[in-house]
Amino acid sequence: MKPVILDHLPAGILDLPATELSAHLDGPTLIHLPGRRPQPLFVSVLQHGNEVSGWEAIRRLLKGRYARDPLPRSLILFIANVRAAARGQRRLADQPDFNRCWPGAAGQQTIWHELCSAITDHVRKLKPFASIDIHNNTGQNPHYAAVNRIEAKRLQLAALFSRTVIYFTEPKGVQSMAFGEFCPAVTLECGLAAQVGGTDHALAYLESVLNLEALPDQLPAPEDLELFRMVATVTVDEAVDFSFSPRARDLHFKPDLDLLNFREMPPGTRLATTVNGHARPLRAVSHDGHDLSDDCFAFTNGEIVTNRPLMPAMLTTDEHIVRQDCLCYLMERISLDQRRRQQHGEDGAELPETLP
Repeated sequence: MKPVILDHLPAGILDLPATELSAHLDGPTLIHLPGRRPQPLFVSVLQHGNEVSGWEAIRRLLKGRYARDPLPRSLILFIANVRAAARGQRRLADQPDFNRCWPGAAGQQTIWHELCSAITDHVRKLKPFASIDIHNNTGQNPHYAAVNRIEAKRLQLAALFSRTVIYFTEPKGVQSMAFGEFCPAVTLECGLAAQVGGTDHALAYLESVLNLEALPDQLPAPEDLELFRMVATVTVDEAVDFSFSPRARDLHFKPDLDLLNFREMPPGTRLATTVNGHARPLRAVSHDGHDLSDDCFAFTNGEIVTNRPLMPAMLTTDEHIVRQDCLCYLMERISLDQRRRQQHGEDGAELPETLP
């Protein structure tokens, strides 16, 4: 499969919400728009069809002053999963997760992997200034940026969006990781798709980055950044019937579980109650494949509680998303001072990839 590549915006496309794009675009589409600085900024929207803040920000950006004035920098816009967007879904049943199909992805290669590989090769040749992939969360989260390497330009790009930045190396096959091989790349998480604040924030950020002449090549000051790393992914056993209300047969999560996102939970924090005695309904797996379930959670007296201090991100109360993706990720704080010592070759400064 090859992407559709255009050198102009199709007529009237900026008047369309995400749900109507599939009637006007023949699938995933790259659109090249010229700007005063020729080195392009790459922006990806709608990799997940129900995460619309990126598309709404692009609509407002290009319908505003840049409808009459030239862009300050050339723009490559990738509009991804328009079929899923038409139905307001993350992805359709016959599709993989688009943001798991980029070069470096694990598992079986599909036509979607071929598509993402072709886009990567195409954009790499143009030596982009930076790459921005815009998403929403399905649970209550602060707005934050995510990076796949701890390095100056990437962190500067992320810090322009939020003081809260997450470093992650799993899952494989995400767009930012593939494009990070040849340009500074970040993922933006803009909160809930229904909240206009996420669109406002993404719009202001895109304006700022388009007007940058260059990215600083020094690490941000520690006081300007709260840096976390993802250390494990938490999933629900496929055999377990769960819900965020008392209706499930096996496992009842707290209905407001997503309020714990980005909060440091002390040991003993209750997450759920069990009904039918499943010994380990939750599984926490580190990003090098180690099972950390017993280290993270205690399954006793019909309750699941934290076994150690933990900080979750992307907790969702959407049962469909839990099945399609995961319940949440677990994080811990890291210090830029570690990276500075590592850069200077000091012993003991390596950043570990898993929970101790």
